[in-house]
Amino acid sequence: MDWSALFLSLKLSTATMLLLLPCGLWAGRALAWRRFRGKALLEALLALPLVLPPTVLGFYLLLAMGGNSPLGQWYRSLFGHTLAFSFDGLLLASMIFNLPFAILPMQRAFESITPEIRGAAMCCGMSRWRQFVRIEFPLAWPGIVSALVLIFAHTLGEFGVVLMVGGSIPGETRTIAISIYDRVQSFETTAAGVMSAVLLAISLTAISLSYALGRRLESRHTRV
Repeated sequence: MDWSALFLSLKLSTATMLLLLPCGLWAGRALAWRRFRGKALLEALLALPLVLPPTVLGFYLLLAMGGNSPLGQWYRSLFGHTLAFSFDGLLLASMIFNLPFAILPMQRAFESITPEIRGAAMCCGMSRWRQFVRIEFPLAWPGIVSALVLIFAHTLGEFGVVLMVGGSIPGETRTIAISIYDRVQSFETTAAGVMSAVLLAISLTAISLSYALGRRLESRHTRV
């Protein structure tokens, strides 16, 4: 069992989930209720990582983060090493390929809140921030939880983008999915099977908790 790869994957998944939470809340809420020119194109761009092959997305991210790119040169001037093939680069790539999993479920959750509820809150004199905290956030919570679980599980099992952007550097970019691939390539099928089972158990547990929590919250709102 490659414990360092598992811990790195959990660290990457948790960091991606926490960093995308405010982004998903802001963008999902804005897309749910605002109408503007080019909205359909923006939604299509956000959904693009869902249909693009991971290696294609990873290739473009590698070009954007490489040592010859403006972003890569700027990062190297600050930290002395390239953004690609580092944990920071892996985290940035993880946030980009998880954008649809963060924004789209939250957008649907905010869209499910009827305008009458928001209108009543405004008539009561509630500020926008209080309206968000006291009304919108609790009502959208099941969708928010679903988004967070999707981000966590997807990051945990991502292979193509991680391999293209991070490679397989032990303790730095070798995630559990990459480690499984390396073990299979070395014909260490027993070790690969153990790690695959652990990854399956973690993902199944996370998704099951998401469904259970979502049903509990929905039943609570129904009783209220």
